[in-house]
Amino acid sequence: MDEHRFNMSLRKYLKEVGVTSQQEIERVVREEHLEGKGKLKMKMVLTAKGTGLNHVVEGEIDLG
Repeated sequence: MDEHRFNMSLRKYLKEVGVTSQQEIERVVREEHLEGKGKLKMKMVLTAKGTGLNHVVEGEIDLG
């Protein structure tokens, strides 16, 4: 396996996930007028087709 190629591809994917996830969260907070309404409970599930990957990250975002 070409480690450099893998690392660059992984970083590109993770950057896309981070940027698009932030945009979607900001959009829903804006559209549903959630600003100042406590905390938004979050759950991110990462899977990869054809593998046993099932990584779950849960947390909260303070809406101010």
